[in-house]
Amino acid sequence: MNHDATEPTEAHYELVVSVDARRSGQYDDVDKQRMRARIYRVLETAFTHAAVPPDALHTEDRGDGVLLAVQGRVAADRMLGLWLIEVHEKLRDENRGLRVPLGLRIGMHVGPVRHDDRGISGRAVDLACRLADCALARQLLDAEDADLVLVTSSSLYEDVVRSGGKFIEPERYAPARLELKEGEATAWFHLPGRPAPRIPEAAPAPAATGAPATPAEEPPAGEEPSAGGAAAGGPSGAASSPGGPSGARYTVHGDMSEHHDNVYHQPVHIGRISGRDSEQRKG
Repeated sequence: MNHDATEPTEAHYELVVSVDARRSGQYDDVDKQRMRARIYRVLETAFTHAAVPPDALHTEDRGDGVLLAVQGRVAADRMLGLWLIEVHEKLRDENRGLRVPLGLRIGMHVGPVRHDDRGISGRAVDLACRLADCALARQLLDAEDADLVLVTSSSLYEDVVRSGGKFIEPERYAPARLELKEGEATAWFHLPGRPAPRIPEAAPAPAATGAPATPAEEPPAGEEPSAGGAAAGGPSGAASSPGGPSGARYTVHGDMSEHHDNVYHQPVHIGRISGRDSEQRKG
């Protein structure tokens, strides 16, 4: 069915899932095809075992990953619980015997999603993609020598994860502040099968070009300086994670195009490989 481009389609609240492969740029053409086949086997097996009906899913291929939208009739806690467990187990199975194990970063957020003949759009889509592609997710995946990292939005954590449930353990999530193009956002990080990850401190952000650096304000007599070296929430210091003692503020350099009111002003591209992907996996 063709939709008139001048008349936006109705937005429906759906769970958006962005799945990206670790350092996909290091695969040659043959291995990349095998990598893609593994991703789809992992996801499709998990959907089957979690009893998620195919007609409740929208799937878009992203070359080195997959973008998904799950209809609201599928409970979000099933996706965050049983589905995630199945993804992790199937991924571990696929990685047995591989010289370079497949690593996946998954971003999740619930929000209004619009469908058209070319796919899905909306700020909920943007946020899920930025969460999966953030530098901290990449860093944790390597630092912890893990197969899988999940990053959820703050609202998804508060509405679903915090209450717990079958296969959902909120104490195994850790928060951090991210600097997005749209502004600051809190994200929650989870490594399935492991304790809550330790969020490392971020390096101070460089001063803007042409602007003199502002010295840190001296603390009042008798008070110790803050752990980040600058006042919490300051532009150049690390900020404490909400609900955690040692979080940090991270800048996300996403590669989605800028948009206003869901109208894109540049071609959309998801999954750009950064210089970080040229590093070899530890171990």
